[in-house]
Amino acid sequence: MSVTGLCQICEQKEAKHSCPNCGTLACDEHWDEGLDLCAQCASTVERGGTDEGGVRPDDLDDDDVMRF
Repeated sequence: MSVTGLCQICEQKEAKHSCPNCGTLACDEHWDEGLDLCAQCASTVERGGTDEGGVRPDDLDDDDVMRF
């Protein structure tokens, strides 16, 4: 899928990725290659397992994915 536009996190660099969890367009700096998620979603996954309501990678299924 082709991604065009600015990163929706920093609003300065060209977006090269689209988050499969939330749909956010992200530049390389705001993309977590290991998790294949934007920095915002990746930060919630990394907190997973706590009482803070974090999300674990196994919790993300197709029903929770927003596609545009």
